[in-house]
Amino acid sequence: MSFVYSYHHRVRYRECDPMGVVYHTHYLDYFEAARTEALRDLGVRYRDLEDSGVIMPVVEVNVRYHGPAYYDEVLVVDVTFPELPSVRVPIEYSVHREGEDDTLATGHTTLCFMDAERRRPIRAPEAVQSAFDRVMTS
Repeated sequence: MSFVYSYHHRVRYRECDPMGVVYHTHYLDYFEAARTEALRDLGVRYRDLEDSGVIMPVVEVNVRYHGPAYYDEVLVVDVTFPELPSVRVPIEYSVHREGEDDTLATGHTTLCFMDAERRRPIRAPEAVQSAFDRVMTS
C-alpha cells in the first residue's frame, strides 16, 4: 500500500521563461513543496525533525517532462510514497493541470534520514514510522 497526497500550485509569472513556459528547474521546487506538505499532512513537520537533530537531504532526483505548463495555471502535484520509509525515502511525483488528466511532468526523488551532527545515515525516527504506519498499513 502507498500514501498519495495532492498539492496545488498556481504558476507565478516569475516561474516562466521568455517563451511563457514554466522553467524546468521550478519542478524541483514544486516537488519539494509537495513532499513537505504531504509530510505535514501526516503530522510530520520538517522543522520538528531538524529541531530533533534529523535532516533529510535529497540523494537522488529525476524529472521527465511531458508537456509545457504556463503562467497562472493551477498545477496539481501528486506525491506518492510507495513504501514505508526506512533509512531512505523514495518518492514519486506526477504533475498535471487542475481538472485535467494531462501529465506535464513525472519525477522521483530519494531522500535519506541523517543525524545532523554526525552527518551519518540513520533509520527513520519513530514519529515518522508511526505516521506512515497509520496510513499505509490500514
